Amino acid sequence: MNALIRDLVESKETEKIQKPNFDTRIGREFLAFYLKTKFRQIINYDKKAAKRLFLNVKSDFLENFLDRLINQPKRKILISITGESASGKSTICANIKKYIEQNNLPISIVNTDNYFNDISDLIKQHGTFDALRDAGYDVDSPRNFQLDLLRSDIEDLASGKDVMIPEYLVNGTGVSVPRAIKIESKKIIIVEGMAATYKEVHDMFDIKIYIDLDNKTRKKRFLDRAKIRNQDHNNALKHWDYVCEAGRKYIVPAKDNCDIIANGECDLEYFTQLLEYINLITNNFCEV
Repeated sequence: MNALIRDLVESKETEKIQKPNFDTRIGREFLAFYLKTKFRQIINYDKKAAKRLFLNVKSDFLENFLDRLINQPKRKILISITGESASGKSTICANIKKYIEQNNLPISIVNTDNYFNDISDLIKQHGTFDALRDAGYDVDSPRNFQLDLLRSDIEDLASGKDVMIPEYLVNGTGVSVPRAIKIESKKIIIVEGMAATYKEVHDMFDIKIYIDLDNKTRKKRFLDRAKIRNQDHNNALKHWDYVCEAGRKYIVPAKDNCDIIANGECDLEYFTQLLEYINLITNNFCEV
C-alpha cells in the first residue's frame, strides 16, 4: 500500500460495510454523505502535498454533484477535462487510461479532437495544414467542430447507449472518418479536449475539470513535443502563437465555469495514488 493510502486509510476504513440499497433515496443519500466525507479528506490531504493537484474547488461543486447522484441515479457520470495546449490534460488522460486498463475500471474516454470537421479539401487547396493556418484559417474555432454530433453522442452515452464516434486523422490530411471508434457507455464518461469548453456541450457535465499551467512551462513542453515529432522549429513557434491566441479566445474564458482547477505540474505518481484511493473508497461496499 502506497504512502497516500496508508496515510488516508485507517484500518477500520478498509473493512467492507454493508452496501445500502441505492434504488432507494435513503440509500443514495447515505452514499452521498460517505463520498462527501471522503472527498473532503482527499482535499485536506492534497493541501499538504509538495505539488497540489487541486488548485481550486468551487464551493458549491460537491453539493451540486451529490444532489445529481441522488436525484438521477441511473444517468452515467460525465466528466470534462480541458485546458490550453500542452497544459498536461492529454498526459493526465493517458495516465487515467493506463490505470483503467490495469484495474478494469468502468470508465470510457472520449477525445473531442475527433470531432474536428473534415478539412481535407481545404488542405488540398492550400497545399499543407500549416499553409491553411498561415492563411488565417481558425482551426480551433467552435464552428470547426461537429458539436451537434458531440452533444448527441454524449447524451447517448449518458443514457446508457454505446456510440460510434468519428476519428480525425492526425497525419496532416485533415480527414475525418465517420463512425470509426466505438465508445462503450460505462459508469463514468470522461470527455477530454478544448471542445468540452464550448457552450454547446459545456452544460452537460457533472464535473468540469480545468488543467492549469503557466505559459513558460507550456511553451517548453510544446516545443519539446514538436522536436520529438521532427517538426520545423520556426513552424512550431508559429503554431505556438496560434494555439496561444486560440486558447485566449476559446478555452481560458471557460476556466471560471469549471468545478475544479487542477495543477498541470502535478506529479503523475501522486495523481495515480489519488486514483487508487478514489477507486478504493468507491468500492468499499459489500453486497447485501
